[in-house]
Amino acid sequence: MTTGNAAPGTPADESGVSYDLDGPVATVTLSRPEVLNAQTPAMWAELANISRKLPGDVRVVIVRGEGRSFSAGLDLSVARGDGDSSLVKLAQLSPEECADRIAGFQAAFTWLRNPSIVTIAAVQGHAIGAGFQLALNCDLRVLADDAKFSMAEVTLGLVPDLGGTKRLAELTGPSRALEICLTGRRIAADEAERIGLATTVVPAAELSGTVADLTAAIIAADAGATSEIKALLSGAGLRSYAEQDRAEREAQTRRVRELLGSGE
Repeated sequence: MTTGNAAPGTPADESGVSYDLDGPVATVTLSRPEVLNAQTPAMWAELANISRKLPGDVRVVIVRGEGRSFSAGLDLSVARGDGDSSLVKLAQLSPEECADRIAGFQAAFTWLRNPSIVTIAAVQGHAIGAGFQLALNCDLRVLADDAKFSMAEVTLGLVPDLGGTKRLAELTGPSRALEICLTGRRIAADEAERIGLATTVVPAAELSGTVADLTAAIIAADAGATSEIKALLSGAGLRSYAEQDRAEREAQTRRVRELLGSGE
């Protein structure tokens, strides 16, 4: 097993994010347990950096939080401070510059939707705001029974902007998604499972083992088929039935030709 950090020789605690590689499995860990893994732009920069330096043979990425919570969301001390990425500084940028800055933040989250990998969020405790959106950008969400989701941006007068709104609406339907975003209320693990936000819910003591078993099952499947299936399903909502049928035909043609050696 090898370990990667923000940059060669940089301790994980300086960025607040670390990752471990174990063959085709990468584990990305939010490592600020003393503040419930509250997120900062430095953490987002490292998450985006990890996406660029992962080896090409990685098939599964597990995202987890150290300590008792997955992530308490945006670190308000940074948001309300005077750094380059504070809300005050963002407000001083032109609309185009502000949108570009936010696009950079989004890159820390959206790579988790890449068809070439399957991503799993292992969620315990709170996953609030940016923490909730980080979990939403993953393909699968395994929740401990003490997990709680909340889209709390509205309590700051803000909107969710880290790639979570589309997945939320797809999973719960637009009406429920609107209610979740407008109220900022806490969603317990059992409700999350009932409304489609959780892939499964397990006792907290079984979270790591359940994620390991799920990862093993994914790794056991054919890599090419896994990528094609993820692409088919992730794009299904944008296609008509006829378009999806065509996408299935084309994907299956690629698989048959690759498996039988007729890919020229």
